[in-house]
Amino acid sequence: MKFLDQAKIYLRSGTGGDGAVSFRREKYEEFGGPDGGDGGRGGHVYFECVDGLNTLIDFRYAQHFRAGRGGHGMGRNRTGAGADDLVIKVPVGTQIFTDDQEMLIADFTAPGQKLMVLRGGDGGKGNDFYKSPTNRAPRQFQPGFEGAEMWVWLRLKLIADAGLLGMPNAGKSTFLNAVTNAHAKIGAYPFTTLKPQLGVVRHKGQEFVLADIPGLIEGAADGVGIGDRFLGHIERCRILLHLIDADCEDPRESYEIVRAELEAYGAGLEDKDEIIALNKADLIEPKLLAKRKKALEKFSGKPVYLLSGATREGMDAVLDRLVEAVGRAKKTDGAQDKAWTPV
Repeated sequence: MKFLDQAKIYLRSGTGGDGAVSFRREKYEEFGGPDGGDGGRGGHVYFECVDGLNTLIDFRYAQHFRAGRGGHGMGRNRTGAGADDLVIKVPVGTQIFTDDQEMLIADFTAPGQKLMVLRGGDGGKGNDFYKSPTNRAPRQFQPGFEGAEMWVWLRLKLIADAGLLGMPNAGKSTFLNAVTNAHAKIGAYPFTTLKPQLGVVRHKGQEFVLADIPGLIEGAADGVGIGDRFLGHIERCRILLHLIDADCEDPRESYEIVRAELEAYGAGLEDKDEIIALNKADLIEPKLLAKRKKALEKFSGKPVYLLSGATREGMDAVLDRLVEAVGRAKKTDGAQDKAWTPV
C-alpha cells in the first residue's frame, strides 16, 4: 500500500428536509385543519480514529464527502426521516487543520476517538406549525436549513516509541530491517528511503515500535526536501536514535547538521532523549573508528555507541539502551498516548 501523509478534502453536511403543506381530509370532515409534518435533519459529518490504517492514500482518490439530505415532511403530521451521518475513518496520528492550515481542529491519538466537525441542517417546519386562531388554514412552510461546508487538511504523524534519524545514507533502513519485521528498501545511495517506515522491535521479552524517516539535509526544518513533513513523524516519538555514518568525512558535522534542524523545527524535538551511534563501524579501521568516536563524544557531550546494521556488531547494546529508555519514558509520559484535542 502506498504511503500518503497529507491530503486536502472537501466536507459538506446534509441539508434538512422541507416542511410539508397538507390538510386533513376525512369523511364528513369538509375542512380539516393543517397536518403538514416537519422535514428531517440532514446528516452530520464525523471523523473517527480507527485501527488498521497507516496511510491517507484513500483520500487521494476520494476528496469530496457529502452527508445525505433529510427527508421532506409529509401529511398526517409525519416528520421526514433524518439522514444518516457521514463517518470518515482516519488512522491513529491524524491531525485535522482548517483550510489555511492555521488552526488545529483535532488531533487523533487513540482508536475510538470521534469528533463531529460539521452539523447537519435542521428540517423545516410544516404548515401545522403555523396554525393559529387567526390563521386556521396556513399554506406556509419552512424549507430545510442548508448544511455547512468546509475544506480541511489531513496530516498524518506516525506514532512510535522510538525514531531513527540521521543524514541520508546513514544506514537507518538497514538497521530497521535488522531489528524489526520491516522490509525497507536498501541502496548504496542517498535518499533510498522516500517515505516513513514502521517496524516492531522484539528484544529480550520487550516490544516497542521503531520509526524510520527519510534522511535529513540542511534546511529540512524549512521544508527543503519536504524535511519538515519528515520531522513531523518523529514529534510523537519518545526516544530518538541518531545514526551517523562512521565512514563519512566528519561525523561531528553530520551530527551538528541534524541537531540544528531539530532545534529549528521546534516542537520539543531538540529536548527528546537521544541515543547516538556511529553506524557502519565494520567499514572503518579500528584506530580511526576509536578516534572518531572519542571526538564525537567530546563534541556532543553524550556517550556514542559503535554499530553495524550489516554485521549486527553492537546491536544488542543499542537495543538494551533503547528498551530501557522507552520503558522509562512510558512510565513518566503515559499521558502522551491519551492526548485528545478536539475543538
